[in-house]
Amino acid sequence: MKAYIESFWNSASFNTETSYLHFPTFREELSADISFFFKTTASSGVFIENLGITDFIRLELRAPAEVTFSFDVGNGPCEVTVQSPTPFNDNRWHHVRAERNIKEALLQVDQLPSKTQPGPADGHTRLQLNSQLFVGGTAVRQRGFLGCIRALQLNGLALDLEERATMTPGVEPGCPGHCSSYGHLCRNGGSCREKHRGVSCDCAFSAYDGPFCENEFSAYFGSGSSVTYNFKEHYNYTFSKNSSSFVALFHEDLTLTRETTTLSFRTTGTPSLLLYVSSFQEEYLSVILAPNGSLQIRYKLDRHQEPDVFNFGVKSLADGQLHRVIIDREAAVVSVEVNQNARKKVILLSGTEFNAVKSLTLGTILEHPAVDPDTLRAGARGFTGCLSAVRFGPTTPLKAALRPGAPAPVIVRGQVAVASCAQGAGPGDPVREATRTLAGGAGRSEPTDEGEPFVNADRSGSTVIGGVIAVVIFILLCTTAIAIRVYQQRWLYQKNESNIPENGDNAETALKHELNMQSIVSESQKESFF
Repeated sequence: MKAYIESFWNSASFNTETSYLHFPTFREELSADISFFFKTTASSGVFIENLGITDFIRLELRAPAEVTFSFDVGNGPCEVTVQSPTPFNDNRWHHVRAERNIKEALLQVDQLPSKTQPGPADGHTRLQLNSQLFVGGTAVRQRGFLGCIRALQLNGLALDLEERATMTPGVEPGCPGHCSSYGHLCRNGGSCREKHRGVSCDCAFSAYDGPFCENEFSAYFGSGSSVTYNFKEHYNYTFSKNSSSFVALFHEDLTLTRETTTLSFRTTGTPSLLLYVSSFQEEYLSVILAPNGSLQIRYKLDRHQEPDVFNFGVKSLADGQLHRVIIDREAAVVSVEVNQNARKKVILLSGTEFNAVKSLTLGTILEHPAVDPDTLRAGARGFTGCLSAVRFGPTTPLKAALRPGAPAPVIVRGQVAVASCAQGAGPGDPVREATRTLAGGAGRSEPTDEGEPFVNADRSGSTVIGGVIAVVIFILLCTTAIAIRVYQQRWLYQKNESNIPENGDNAETALKHELNMQSIVSESQKESFF
């Protein structure tokens, strides 16, 4: 895999039309298989050329929207061309695959329909080549390629373009601009970072992690548990490190005119507090599930006014299923998306600025804030279930709490265990995987682990295993008892057979009865087991 990745990103940049890389002659037998990626802004140029006395093989960008594969095996040139409705010289990566065998030649570019051409009826079957293989140019130093070529393979063998480029004038190892083609691989708010070989995804301001920011940070919240993220502490931390992080914008003197809030949750409890953001000026944002399970969003952006309350949908979201909420606010306009349904826009009346952001809480609110009764009731009950992918602006509180060893101003209280929301359910339902329980005390600015670092949150698993063991033991005991009984019947039968012949039928009947009973018990236990 490592060798494949290295060859996949092995590339060279051709800066002049007269520059090229040369390799040993392409020794193909009865078939040839060539593949590579290219990126250019030029209207034409030769990718590969290998010449013989009369024979040749060539791949080129003949026009902005036209790639041609041509060769000669002694009876005149044969060409296969792929034309595109959009030009190839758009400075994005395009993939070329060319094949030639005795019967036909094939050319495919990207996902466009492949083109084929029957093989020549006459001429020799093997290309007779004797010059060097030119990559990115020609032997006459004309019509050279300007741009980048990557992952070049001939008959399955990768050519080291970078190694040759280090010793060739006009050619540089590596290619810039990978993000223009592969930046979309960075998901969930991750940003693409250019590398000499390929790209990397920066997940710093994403609620996800992993190579492509696709691994969610999620946790199961037990009753009375909470995660609190203090913005001012984070401001002080990043400021002291001279960080230019956007998180440093959160400060008690800062006024937020816009923010994006996202979260996913799974629960069966109501009322529930999903998210609560407070400020030093008694302003707040609360996202709760009402007693009937409907989603409610409350913004209070002026301490002297009542909060704006918005209800979304009449269907209960406390159904044990996974739900995703996206809240975008810009000044007084708030748009809300639930489960990828059409966004709904509402207008705030309480204000347009979120002043002096203080902290963000998931789960139970331990303090007694000046909030509306419904938020206070939901905050006292907290949240029991699974939360994931929580983000407020650039802040990711669950990520800060769950990432081990990362200093962050997070206080974790109660049972907060790492878990996948795709598997767990609501209160009373087990989280079906190993979890890491986090616990923190008041005044702590990072999560701490107490006791064993990994615990099995599936309490019912032990019960199931114990039940299976009990069934197996019961079957064994029944089988043993029946076997003893059968043995006794046989012994009695043999003892009394000569003296009381008329009892023979009774003994046989009893034995059959015991065997039938054994069969019935076994089948009954099988049914219970399955």
